[in-house]
Amino acid sequence: MSLKCRLVTFAWWGGLVGIAFFGIYPTTNWLASLQSKHYSLFVAGELSLPFIPEFIWIYFSMFVLFLLPPFLLNPEELKRLAKELILATVIAGLLFLALPARLGFPRMLPEDEFYRSVFLGIFTLDQPFNLVPSLHVVYTTAISLAVIPHTGTPIRLLLFFWMMLIASSTVLVHQHHLLDVITGVLLAVLMHVLMGGRKWSRK
Repeated sequence: MSLKCRLVTFAWWGGLVGIAFFGIYPTTNWLASLQSKHYSLFVAGELSLPFIPEFIWIYFSMFVLFLLPPFLLNPEELKRLAKELILATVIAGLLFLALPARLGFPRMLPEDEFYRSVFLGIFTLDQPFNLVPSLHVVYTTAISLAVIPHTGTPIRLLLFFWMMLIASSTVLVHQHHLLDVITGVLLAVLMHVLMGGRKWSRK
């Protein structure tokens, strides 16, 4: 299948994923901000985890991961991945409404002026309520599960390590808690299995 065909499929279905995300995530975050009760879905020990502003680059690297599918997946696989992401977003949205959570980490701005402006932008755009599951982790895991079977062992290990780093970064930049990460991985795996995603094979 030509790259052009895969890019067209990626653009079309990627647009639908974008509609699902921007239709659900900001809305549920806004609705959660109106609630008087928010759940504390973390353990006290997590609050001692360090805040590492530099990890924001790993956090943002998820968007680079988004560029891989059209170069590794065929159109049918691209459609299946998009359906996984859309369904996961809908399920996550329902959970956000059912469990409006509260971020336990205080939202602190780094002393460094550059990182201060980056985090100020994040805090302005993203209310700290849509936590369980982390869609950042859902999307990272789902894309990784889709593309890893199409790679050889060295790249596969690199992608797996990258996936783990991104998941860790959500906690180390104090955007999420451990439960958010765990449920994000589980939801992505569940979608992969339900949609009949390709299983990993030795190469």
